[in-house]
Amino acid sequence: MEDLEKKWEELVLKLEESFEDELTLKTILFLIGVQELGQGIRAFDKEEKTYLLHIATCKLLIPFGYYKFKSIDEDGWPHFEEVKKLERLGAKSQKMLMKQAILKYFE
Repeated sequence: MEDLEKKWEELVLKLEESFEDELTLKTILFLIGVQELGQGIRAFDKEEKTYLLHIATCKLLIPFGYYKFKSIDEDGWPHFEEVKKLERLGAKSQKMLMKQAILKYFE
């Protein structure tokens, strides 16, 4: 767990160098969503921002066996299929899983 936090802090510092701003877990998820959407930087409405977080979460949890890629719709948005239920995790466990997944994504 200490190792996870150390690696997490190193990644956040590295990313903050590129963005010259403090990044939160949610911000990093948003950036991954934008990257995976592949439509570049643009203004997103509230619904699109929520879906970008969903895209990032699905993409990050594919290696853990929770989702698989399904298709891309006519507007270029990816869709995923749930493969196995994500067990009910407490907030701390959920945050740790996402940090692990993000670290794996950037490896």
